[in-house]
Amino acid sequence: MEGREGARPLSAMPGQSAFAALCGIEMVEVGPDRVVCRMAVTERLGNRNGVLHGGALMTLADNAAGGAAFINIPEGRSNVTLEAKTNFLRAVEVGDTLTATCVPLHAGTTTIVLQVTMTRSDGKVAAVTTQTHLVLDWRE
Repeated sequence: MEGREGARPLSAMPGQSAFAALCGIEMVEVGPDRVVCRMAVTERLGNRNGVLHGGALMTLADNAAGGAAFINIPEGRSNVTLEAKTNFLRAVEVGDTLTATCVPLHAGTTTIVLQVTMTRSDGKVAAVTTQTHLVLDWRE
């Protein structure tokens, strides 16, 4: 999908949230057609089975999708996640690195639909998330 007309310049992209930093999420690439984030899978992000906790994986997906939605909307507007659906396909072991690649499927004036594919360091897909974001005027 082509970048949406009226998309923000890359310089308008704010830094990572404190929560993303706490999870160790790194923005690798940001553009209107694709956002890539990476997260090292540490013991603190693991579940009782010694693999990545599903909530941590969904945090990575939400971070990538939120960035892709934000860069695709005009300045002065914001976005919130309305819906998120994740298919968990493979476990991600502690010590691995998970990469999330997000592409917008639809960038309208009211909603943005995004798909995030998360791959392990061996190249295998660990999960796929589809999200719908609402575009809105920010109010305090």
